[in-house]
Amino acid sequence: MHLVGEPAGRVILRPLAGDDEGEFIALVRASAHVHRPWMSLPSTADDFQAFVRRYQQPSEESLLVCLCSTGAIAGVVNINSIIRGRFQCGSLAYAAFAPTAGQGYLTEGLGLTVRYAFGPLRLHRLEANIQPGNHASIRLVRRLGFRREGYSPDMLFIDGAWRDHERWALTSTMTGVAAEPHPTLPER
Repeated sequence: MHLVGEPAGRVILRPLAGDDEGEFIALVRASAHVHRPWMSLPSTADDFQAFVRRYQQPSEESLLVCLCSTGAIAGVVNINSIIRGRFQCGSLAYAAFAPTAGQGYLTEGLGLTVRYAFGPLRLHRLEANIQPGNHASIRLVRRLGFRREGYSPDMLFIDGAWRDHERWALTSTMTGVAAEPHPTLPER
């Protein structure tokens, strides 16, 4: 198992892999009531394999939040649409899975993701776009220091409709976790 960052607490991060299919799909199916209408995750073998292929691209990262004690998957955090150059930004999507939801594992996993994004990935900014009614997700990003930057009507197509979203962001300078600039960042 390849770990992302250092384990610190009850969870570790590791990259999503093709052999996670059975456990991942079972968790997605068991968690459908938790995720709807906020997000949609792959629930078939074909969809899962397409999901894995997507996150093998250099502008995408999918990290599993796993329990240190058992290795079981407790959640998933995706860093989508990583843009380099002057922006150095990624967009977050995340979900806890029903068997362990509400126990703080995703908060720990997202905190590790922030350190990974601002450290080894050398991003400067992370964004989280959250539907206004998703109070648990808003509380989560607030706990981690994200700031609300705005509101976008009809922003993302989720669960069969265009959904409004609040825009939340965190920068490396807000956290004090900053690595050397990425080589694609211009000098001026």
